[in-house]
Amino acid sequence: MELAIDWNVDSQLIKGWSTPNLYGLLFVGGMIFGYYIIRKMFKSEDISEKYLDKLLLYVVPATIIGARLGHVFFYGPWHDGYNAQGYFEKGYLDHPLEILKVWEGGLASHGAAIMILIMLYIYSRQVVKRPMLWILDRIVAPIAIAGCFIRLGNLVNHEIIGTPTDLPWGFNFNHALEEEYLVNGKVVPRHPSQLYESICYLISFIVLYRMYWKTKAKFSPGKIFGVFMVIIWTARFFIEFIKVGQNANDEVWMLKTGQWLSIPFVLIGLYLTFRKVPPKEQAKFDEAVATPLPLK
Repeated sequence: MELAIDWNVDSQLIKGWSTPNLYGLLFVGGMIFGYYIIRKMFKSEDISEKYLDKLLLYVVPATIIGARLGHVFFYGPWHDGYNAQGYFEKGYLDHPLEILKVWEGGLASHGAAIMILIMLYIYSRQVVKRPMLWILDRIVAPIAIAGCFIRLGNLVNHEIIGTPTDLPWGFNFNHALEEEYLVNGKVVPRHPSQLYESICYLISFIVLYRMYWKTKAKFSPGKIFGVFMVIIWTARFFIEFIKVGQNANDEVWMLKTGQWLSIPFVLIGLYLTFRKVPPKEQAKFDEAVATPLPLK
């Protein structure tokens, strides 16, 4: 007899209504939790809440738009056609309005990461006028806890599921009844890859939060951000091995798209974590941080 966890959680809060749902509540809950974390950081550094409000205006839209565009560009499909399972799929280039249908699913964390980096560069230059690594070191702990909540949302949504497993903690995703998830027409135990990622985000949050409050890492530009990049994207790289591919063309040269996209992030993280900060860069960073931000 196979040991497995029957996962019957329904994301719908009101039967027959797609919204509101548990996924949305967890997504928003993660954002709110992250907001209070960075608010505490800003308060400890005597930074006015107006800078936090502006940060939200940059980061929240960047997260949603970047995640959606990342899915479109990295995973497609771009043109109409039949997938590997024989199902017809609309292509985003042939039906561009489909890109706007975020509520139908299709978000990519790599796309969100890229868009957030772009917007934080603009924020650091135009709003706080401090080195970009300053804000990156402070925002990654909130992002990590938000990611933890979002992956739990994926779990209750029965999406981003793992490959079949005979391990005792395998999940029977009883609401994931698409043909590609069934084996001989039956639901089989699978790796709860969303839960694995959620746990990794939580561990990352604990490490980063402690680094900020209990060590001097926040005074070393890029150190906290680098550790975040190493933990999250290394975990993502290995978890991809036990995740169902996003589409039929998701594997290139024995690795999945998500793994190829994770490699440069890991390398950047390793560099920032272990580099010796040049004295001139450190002096410039210290001067910028020591200069109070205007209250108005």
